[in-house]
Amino acid sequence: MPKFAANLSMMFNEHDFPNRFAAAAKAGFDAVEFLFPYDYSPAEVAQWHKENTLKNVLFNLPPGDWAAGERGIAALPGREAEFRAGVAKAIEYALALGTPQLHMMAGLVPAGSDMAIHRKTYLENMKFAAQALAKHNLNLLLEPINTRDMPGYFLNTQVQAHELRVESGEPNVKVQMDFYHAQIMEGDLAETFKKYFKDIGHTQIASVPKRNEPDDGEVNYPYLYQLLDEMGYEGYVGCEYRPKGKTEDGLAWFKAAK
Repeated sequence: MPKFAANLSMMFNEHDFPNRFAAAAKAGFDAVEFLFPYDYSPAEVAQWHKENTLKNVLFNLPPGDWAAGERGIAALPGREAEFRAGVAKAIEYALALGTPQLHMMAGLVPAGSDMAIHRKTYLENMKFAAQALAKHNLNLLLEPINTRDMPGYFLNTQVQAHELRVESGEPNVKVQMDFYHAQIMEGDLAETFKKYFKDIGHTQIASVPKRNEPDDGEVNYPYLYQLLDEMGYEGYVGCEYRPKGKTEDGLAWFKAAK
């Protein structure tokens, strides 16, 4: 059975962020991920992991002005200096937390934009980030996000992400396969996972279409868990879903999978 990491940006929201670490550990998780740690110091976040014997497997580079609706800046021309500063900041946190990989959010592209310019910007930023992370033996992750949840997002499919990965030429660039997003945009989850297996750096789960616990909806997760085991997937599976109610009350799927 795969190893699971609780996503503390979406799970255990009954608690304030610092207390979600203890809640996740109490529920039986040994690893966590989250969107952003930047509201707290690296030392504070590292301490919460240490106190609860938790690994951190993933977080995102700074996304621009999240509160104003920005969802990353990697594909946005004119924001290169801000992006590079964000890479340095994320590396500082990753080294403090022992995080092995960071996700680079692409950003929202205005309708009618010249996609060639955004693609060029994205590739240049990807190469910069990958090379900076490689100095610390860290991987850079690209994640396609579906257009229903995030209209206008630059990166939407596994095919697109892997094409960009190859074009970058950077060996530490991997693709994040969130089965929720992939099912909405492409389907054919098992064959897609097999095709790109060696270059998938992280996976995530949620029910489709509602993005709740992964024991409902149209995706057969037990089948996929078995596939991950058969393929020798060694990473964590991030639980990036919205609990229907109190997080602890919806963990029957997790207890059954352990």
